Amino acid sequence: MISRPAVWTARTSVSCWRHRAAFHAALEASAAISRRWSSAPVRGVSAMEDILARVVAPLPSYETRDKSPPPPEPHSLEFMNFYRSLEKEDKVDFLLKLSQDYEVDHQSVAELAVKLLDNQLRDLATILQVEDRLRYSLTPRYKHLFCHISRVEGGVKFLVDLRADVLEIITSKVSESPHIRDLNGTLRGLLSEWFSVGLLHLERITWQSPCEILQKISQYEAVHPVRNWTDLKRRVGPYRRCYAFTHAAMPGEPLVVLHVALTEDISDNIQSIVREFATFDSEEDVNKINSAVFYSISSTQAGLQGVELGNYLIKKVVRELQSEFPHMAQFSSLSPIPGFSSWLQGLLNQYRKEGRGFDLLSEQEWREVEKATDSSPGTQATDSLRKLISTGEWMRSDRLSSVLEPVLMRLCAWYLHGEKRRGYALNPVANFHLQNGATMWRLNWRADTSPRGVANSCSIMVNYRYFLKETPKNSALYLQNKAISASEQVLGLVSQFQKNSKL
Repeated sequence: MISRPAVWTARTSVSCWRHRAAFHAALEASAAISRRWSSAPVRGVSAMEDILARVVAPLPSYETRDKSPPPPEPHSLEFMNFYRSLEKEDKVDFLLKLSQDYEVDHQSVAELAVKLLDNQLRDLATILQVEDRLRYSLTPRYKHLFCHISRVEGGVKFLVDLRADVLEIITSKVSESPHIRDLNGTLRGLLSEWFSVGLLHLERITWQSPCEILQKISQYEAVHPVRNWTDLKRRVGPYRRCYAFTHAAMPGEPLVVLHVALTEDISDNIQSIVREFATFDSEEDVNKINSAVFYSISSTQAGLQGVELGNYLIKKVVRELQSEFPHMAQFSSLSPIPGFSSWLQGLLNQYRKEGRGFDLLSEQEWREVEKATDSSPGTQATDSLRKLISTGEWMRSDRLSSVLEPVLMRLCAWYLHGEKRRGYALNPVANFHLQNGATMWRLNWRADTSPRGVANSCSIMVNYRYFLKETPKNSALYLQNKAISASEQVLGLVSQFQKNSKL
């Protein structure tokens, strides 16, 4: 509850507003915000206005909010069909109009906010009722439309795809409208409820799964692309597991997919997993299965970005594997490091401009680079190093690979452990596993020698180790204190970077 002095201050202010008629002006200004249009021209305005006027029902009054009949189902279908028929540019205009003209009633919100202040000295039951009215008034009209759409066949999938369009508008900055951001927040809140972990089904994908599911598993693989059906058969065969979360409202549609390798030890390279030609019909030897290595996790629906699914999937898969292999004690990822190479290029450019290029490598390492690239000391050597990293040419030379290994390993360790965004790990994959409570356990040299692996992370991969008894504590420390759990190897490489770069 609001303190008594604050209440009297607020009431006095409101009284002043009323005497000077400023309060009513404030309400008019608030209402004007909801009527404001984008300056961009809108195509097919009359058609958009007509469809929205028909299908977006008025917000029921507070007293009838639980008694009002839902709008006819054809209205939801009409909205879906109309939106699908629009071109990309027209969808932007349509979503802008929906978000602006059918948002919260700002005038009603302002009046109830004042009423809440006026009632702060009343009994608790009155205060709670006014608060409930205010909470209800903060519901945008389009939220009810979304709820009705979710109840028709294919409606939830439609809304997932609709949010993907909204996210694209925001990220591409086609529109800077705050109404679009509010629309996105409403959709995200609804989808988070509809896709809560209790409503998801864990499904193991095998070679006997429906062909449509297998094809989607192949298409959605975003980490290590599936080359052909033989490759896919290997990934769901012996010593491999593939799991997906599905939802009753989106049958046959995997939402997030996790690939697991069952190994004797924690793998230190991806080649042994995705290119290993095991016999498809061989029987698994339980004695050779001591570790579960999560080597690929892919979210399949852009519209579910920000809805937590992957972390719950890993936890459920761990329990599933423990049930199948009670003796299994080692759980780890083998993760790519997207963004490392581009970050490194930016760092080299920065140090070059500042004249600090020699701070990144030791004198001996620079001499080795100069010798291996036949370049002169100074700017030429720095440019040679940048070119080697951008082209990946160093991978063709064992000598260059040997020279660059200690350099790139400690730079990568710093990128993962030291580079932050709002206090958390800059790298999105690192941030994901650290939130789950994993330990940044081991960096692996030449772990992904594919062109993609070399281009993205200079062939380095990292194991995030899940020590099950420590994951809750690690997760809490990371989320609350931004503390990263890391092994001696990682911390040692970080220390070497700090020493060489004079940080």
